[in-house]
Amino acid sequence: MPPPNARNTGRRDNRRDDKAKEPSDTVEKVVFINRCAKVVKGGRRFSFSALIVTGDHKGRVGCGFGKAKEVSEAIRKASDAARKAMKPFSLAQSTIPHEVTGEFGGGRVLLRPASPGTGIIAGGGVRAVCEAVGIRDVLAKSLGSNNHANVVKATLEALSKLRPREEILRVRGIKTKPAKTEAPVEAAATA
Repeated sequence: MPPPNARNTGRRDNRRDDKAKEPSDTVEKVVFINRCAKVVKGGRRFSFSALIVTGDHKGRVGCGFGKAKEVSEAIRKASDAARKAMKPFSLAQSTIPHEVTGEFGGGRVLLRPASPGTGIIAGGGVRAVCEAVGIRDVLAKSLGSNNHANVVKATLEALSKLRPREEILRVRGIKTKPAKTEAPVEAAATA
């Protein structure tokens, strides 16, 4: 007789296998947890909503929103939604290629590239998105609404507008010069 935890458990699909396939190199940041109270005859009924940002520090990030009667369940739902919504974005080493503004609803976010060693100069949702996507040096300013969901989505919209330098030059029809090789420098040093 097979052991009780064998593959033949009587279930049509073994859901436990899904957990093993999840990429463990992603990082989750809880941006905001909201408690909502519904007044009923016996008192107050609380429900919770969670806003989560998930990223892999390699240019992919997504945000998710989950609601439930308990905080842990709301966070789980939000992190599942964030993992499903992950998208790739263009980065330049540890910063962004150019200045960009993103808008979503009432939220407006300005992102500027920064020199190495500056760090992430941003607050709240913008900081969470930048850390999760893998940006280490950036200057940011939230210009519109301070609603956490709109700020996070405006940041993602700003990141989606980013284009690498090579793509911009190609669209404009400008040919890039090949990088100078180190051989002439070495020849001059030996002479």
